[in-house]
Amino acid sequence: MTFSTISRVASRKLATVAGAALALGTAGVVFASVPAQAATAAPKAAAQETAKQMIKDSAQFQCFSKIVEHESGWNHKATNAGSGAYGLVQALPGSKMASAGSDWQTNPATQIKWGLDYMKDRYGSPCGAWAFWQTHNWY
Repeated sequence: MTFSTISRVASRKLATVAGAALALGTAGVVFASVPAQAATAAPKAAAQETAKQMIKDSAQFQCFSKIVEHESGWNHKATNAGSGAYGLVQALPGSKMASAGSDWQTNPATQIKWGLDYMKDRYGSPCGAWAFWQTHNWY
């Protein structure tokens, strides 16, 4: 192959790659205009709003929120790879939450209800659970 043949082949490949990059870049602008966090922000905000509606006392909500933020980051599908704990409140096993509703795997409200009942039964309140969590890094 001569230099000019190599140059023509390289130019065509470069044009193909540049065209593909332009197409991907254009599509990427559409996808990149909404940050990846937005996909998780909406469910997180919805779960937080549900919890606020269920926990009327703002101090108790703050304690509950701190636990959930540490345990699951408000991800109702969070699973601990080591223990198998599941959900917003990291119930172990997650199936315990079935006592609050059969939709425990998918419904943040069911997980919140179960978590609140657990915190009240075991620690007296979400703030009692948070006080324990701060000392032990678990509850």
